[in-house]
Amino acid sequence: MSSENLPQSPEQPPRKPRVAVVFGGRSSEHGISVVTAGAVLRAIDRTKYDVLPIGITTDGRWALTADEPERMAIADRTMPNVSELADSVAGGVVLPLDPGNREVVYSEPGSVPKALGEVDVVFPMLHGPYGEDGTLQGLLELSGVPYVGSGVLASAVGQDKDYMKRVFSSFGLNVGPYLVIRPREWQQDEEGARRRIAEFAGGHGWPLFIKPARAGSSIGITKVDSFEGLDEAIAEAQHHDPKILIEALLRGREIECGVLEFEDGPRASVPAEIPPVQAHDYYDFDAKYIDSAPGIVPAPLTPEETAEIQRLAVEAFEAASCEGLVRADFFLTEDGRFVINEINTMPGFTPISMYPQMWEKSGVSYPELVDRLIQAALNRSTGLR
Repeated sequence: MSSENLPQSPEQPPRKPRVAVVFGGRSSEHGISVVTAGAVLRAIDRTKYDVLPIGITTDGRWALTADEPERMAIADRTMPNVSELADSVAGGVVLPLDPGNREVVYSEPGSVPKALGEVDVVFPMLHGPYGEDGTLQGLLELSGVPYVGSGVLASAVGQDKDYMKRVFSSFGLNVGPYLVIRPREWQQDEEGARRRIAEFAGGHGWPLFIKPARAGSSIGITKVDSFEGLDEAIAEAQHHDPKILIEALLRGREIECGVLEFEDGPRASVPAEIPPVQAHDYYDFDAKYIDSAPGIVPAPLTPEETAEIQRLAVEAFEAASCEGLVRADFFLTEDGRFVINEINTMPGFTPISMYPQMWEKSGVSYPELVDRLIQAALNRSTGLR
């Protein structure tokens, strides 16, 4: 019998790329990370991708969670938590450390480990330390698994506002006056640290903003108008990070700009303006996420100002060696200068967050934005590049 007369096995359809959405984490931004992941899970095209949601609890356990984005939202002004979403109180997910193996395994005490299949790309929706700061990125590089967003260096620089400002200054970008108090300095010479703060206040005036050097979402930030509130503000910042940053007030408008990596390189979105928020002294966590302070998109700028902030946003992206996406935050000062405040290598990413809104107005819808980031990660190699 000739081979052509043998029954032919039906051709198997190609496997869809599998996206592991990793969220939660050990930082104080745990809750907003869960909210962000819920929005991304709703937006991923399930006809194009398989999805594996993995939550990291506040104590660092990697938990398997149900694919139920409706449970990952703010309810009654309360943030969701991975522990409430986890399939088990004890089970854990383990990523491979062998670059030749992308098989994810789930295990529970007393049970045989269960293979969950291969992961083709990780979408890390983590904010703050232990996720956005290069730590997870390093793990994924060791595993040889592609991931969305910036690599180890850019993620670390984008998380540490001290070194971020140093990088920007070295590339000629304007940064505002600031002072850093490191843990050893505070522990060994608290009075000397106070004198430095007093000298800084004497040179730049009050109010000052006291903030954790390596946190985001405006968590742990206090605006102080005199020495009277300084101790409490320092304690609040150190609750989130032993390294703290003191910044002078910059009078002007808060303007943000999104950067997205296309095939031909990074491009900037239309900018947005964060107007003063009633009932909030500044753009703090509640103003951003609880009371949903609205931004103005696009920002009411002149064409020249728009072009300038777009140029500077891309320049900041390149200066920090970023990949994928960045939100760059600036002040437009009263004398007409753009001063960069910070970048976020994994910015707030719900549909009402400023980054997706800016790209929506630039012609890239939320689902398209999610898809573009996944595709870019799939096409990018791990390792040195």
